Amino acid sequence: MLVTGGTGFVGRQIVKSLLSRGYGVRLTARPDRGVSAACPGLVDIVPTADLFGESEAWWLSRLEGVDAVIHAAWFVEPGLYLDSAENIRCLQGSLRLADAACLAGVRRFVGIGTCFEYRLPNSGITDTSPLGPFTLYAAAKLAFYLAARRRFDHAGVDFAWARLFYLFGEGEHPARLFPTLHRKLKAGEAMSLSAGDKIRDFLNVEIAGADVAGLVDTGQTGVVNVCSGEPVTLRDAAERIADLYGARHLLSFGAAQVHPRDPQAVAGLCNVIRR
Repeated sequence: MLVTGGTGFVGRQIVKSLLSRGYGVRLTARPDRGVSAACPGLVDIVPTADLFGESEAWWLSRLEGVDAVIHAAWFVEPGLYLDSAENIRCLQGSLRLADAACLAGVRRFVGIGTCFEYRLPNSGITDTSPLGPFTLYAAAKLAFYLAARRRFDHAGVDFAWARLFYLFGEGEHPARLFPTLHRKLKAGEAMSLSAGDKIRDFLNVEIAGADVAGLVDTGQTGVVNVCSGEPVTLRDAAERIADLYGARHLLSFGAAQVHPRDPQAVAGLCNVIRR
């Protein structure tokens, strides 16, 4: 099993779940990443300074003896990734990986997509819902899915595309909503929020990682919505966290501006096959 992006927010949970299922994991990682600490138990580390700059030949040599690939790596720098040109590099490098996987005889490939590939707003997103990405990040992800699906169909590689929704939990960037709420409310500080009427689908990243890893076991193919299937307003989500600290009075709804591209509703219907 080869995994890319295994030291990231989602990737760590994927690797953790794979190891618990008894899989041997070959992990690509930058030399400066604390791989042994992040992913204890790994026995096969493939160092690369620039994952998306590697050639098809490089990938072929690293895929020798590999039956399945989980491709979780992508450029996701907070505040930068949505419209960064790095998405094009990620697309190009991912296509080289896909070509190498076909040539190497890989039998199964799992890619990581995003709910933002869908046309939004939508609070009942199925795996066949209309598509309509509105960021370069989502457009590049969708482009990889469409191209890889054709490539893998032709080569006879089983392909699953896991579209992730809103994840939270261990390893989450401290600037994101949930960590900020916990930090401020625990310290007794006020938290300015939007009106809180927007609808979201939140899922713990540990569950998401296990769902992605489980795609190898179940053999599920096609588009897979990795989500809770339980829509909730941002107000409800914030109040649940505030109640942990008895701090609802510190929530100030309607005080923060809303990003103009922030959709009113993003919530899915989960179609993960679990054993």
